[in-house]
Amino acid sequence: MTTYAIGDLQGCHAEFVELLETLDFDPRRDRLWLAGDLVNRGPGSLDCLREVMALGSAAEVVLGNHDLHLLAVARGDGGLSRKDTLDAILAAPDREALLDWLQAQPLLVRETLGQDTVMTHAGLLPRWSLDQAAELAVEVEAVLGSERAGAFLKRMYGNAPRRWRDDLDGIGRLRAIVNVFTRMRFIDAEGRLDFTAKEGLDSAPPGFAPWFRYPRTDDARLLFGHWAALQGATPQSRVNAEALDTGCVWGGALTALSLESGERTRVPSRRR
Repeated sequence: MTTYAIGDLQGCHAEFVELLETLDFDPRRDRLWLAGDLVNRGPGSLDCLREVMALGSAAEVVLGNHDLHLLAVARGDGGLSRKDTLDAILAAPDREALLDWLQAQPLLVRETLGQDTVMTHAGLLPRWSLDQAAELAVEVEAVLGSERAGAFLKRMYGNAPRRWRDDLDGIGRLRAIVNVFTRMRFIDAEGRLDFTAKEGLDSAPPGFAPWFRYPRTDDARLLFGHWAALQGATPQSRVNAEALDTGCVWGGALTALSLESGERTRVPSRRR
């Protein structure tokens, strides 16, 4: 059995199928960890959702910011942007089953695979222990699984509060948790998030650095997507972090990391 971790699909269905074929992936034997953003920007978002959902227990998925955006549009009165490619999902006959499945996915997956291994979409705040991070993820997952989900999705968007505090409550607390797990790139020494810089490491605002350059008190293996500009690298990292997003939707590649061997397998994007 091999466990493969794959970065953001973002609707790159053809490349996803090619990658699984290249890996000789067998859901009866192997497992997939998918780092979120299954949908949006690429042409095959509907097919990606159907493909991953059909894998059942062979696939572990965490929610990304684009997945939450789809839920906000479909169930929180959110609006589509000009670049969104979500229309096929919203018009699909199996739309509600797909949305129900997506809404039930976690923000964090954690297992012991030789060592503590944690996958989130964007990363892990350095000051959060693994246990605290798992508990905070459950807070949001509980809301998404309740009758309060629609109201939360309507108010989920926002950059405030930018810094986590343990005494946060209400929508501010939930939003802060979501922003760390699904939007974080650069932070400052106080743990304040920057939401403006989205390119490479040289785009860091003054006083900010990539979250993985701040030390932790554990040696957990942290898997994340979200940051295509890193191209799978985490230079000068002070934690055991593995970047998975290699920008397939932007013309890069779709990459699978074997969690057992550390080998990476890539298929090139079909997009220009």
